[in-house]
Amino acid sequence: MPAAAPALRDRVAARLDAYKDRLLELSHELHADPETSFAETRAAGRLATLLEDAGFAVDRGVCDLPTALTATYGSGDLTVGVCAEYDALPEIGHACGHHIICAAGAGAAIALSAAADELGFRVKLLGTPAEEEGGGKVLMLERGAFDDVTVAMMVHPAPIDAVDPRGSSNAVARFEVTFSGRASHAAAAPEGGLNAGDAAVVAQVAIGQLRQQLKDGYRVAGIVRHGGERTNIIPERTALEYEVRTPTGEELAELRERVLNCFRGAALATGTTMEVRPIQPDYLDLRHDPALMAAYARNLAAAGREVPEPGPVPQGTGGSTDMGNITHAMPAIHPAIGVLGAQGMPHTRQFAEETAGPAADEAVLDGALAMAWTGLDLAADAEWRAECVAARGSESPALQNP
Repeated sequence: MPAAAPALRDRVAARLDAYKDRLLELSHELHADPETSFAETRAAGRLATLLEDAGFAVDRGVCDLPTALTATYGSGDLTVGVCAEYDALPEIGHACGHHIICAAGAGAAIALSAAADELGFRVKLLGTPAEEEGGGKVLMLERGAFDDVTVAMMVHPAPIDAVDPRGSSNAVARFEVTFSGRASHAAAAPEGGLNAGDAAVVAQVAIGQLRQQLKDGYRVAGIVRHGGERTNIIPERTALEYEVRTPTGEELAELRERVLNCFRGAALATGTTMEVRPIQPDYLDLRHDPALMAAYARNLAAAGREVPEPGPVPQGTGGSTDMGNITHAMPAIHPAIGVLGAQGMPHTRQFAEETAGPAADEAVLDGALAMAWTGLDLAADAEWRAECVAARGSESPALQNP
């Protein structure tokens, strides 16, 4: 796909440069003031205010989600969507770098708006809460926020840049299991109890034994959220949170059922009852659009980065994201933008510290520019643009049932 005219590229870059200080201020403020899933009130407010000041029409609290928002500029048959995440992790803050995602997304949308009127297209930023837990993008997809989006993109911070369209993530299902038994005095009348704590132990042992039979790439992890009240009371209630991950969404249901059978067996063995509650919608695996990723890789290099050459087929990150569901519904990409020099991995305190320095600022601006130029290239390429618009106009099964 050819690059857009140099004059348009320069105009987009100049628009980004004009907002450089405010974008970095946004990134720094979010990093210093982390908010967890569905509680990102201040982050969403800061993002909305910046986009309003940049001339976007902003709708707050969309899709019945108080911390979700959309911001639009321009009009036309093509809508370039940019996703912005801003939730942090409990205890360790922005250890996944969502402040970088948010600021880079805002920068890409603002920069791209500089060419929207001339080329007749629309820019739509989607503020998507609760990626870490809750599936904000899935809820927004199901509730129509992406219906008018032709293509979608975002960047995610990592220690290195990653632009291979074959790269993916794991699908994940998260659920809570509650065992209910009967309390009794642990010393005076243990025979009168039905021990929900024992059910939790039996379930964990069964899952540990199950791991030997799992395929490579399958993952099961969990925590005990509630284990009892006092040592001298037979626990009448325990609650566990678990997740299962598979390389593809098609494999997810089978692994979930095998793990749930371990919980069912534990309930049977201990005479307790069991209740299962999904914690969030299922996240699907990432499926990058090759043409969008190729354009992004070219533009990342044009922004001054050394773009890695394709190597062996990537085996997935081990992580999961609700952006996977978006890539199943429309052409979309989720490349990694490197916080160059970082030694820690996402979801560590070290990475949280490393995403607050100059390398993080460079990631914001380089990621924003590469995304903006990618959207520009699409808007300026009549054939590619028509293909994307036509593809989104079709009633594909993926679009109807993400």
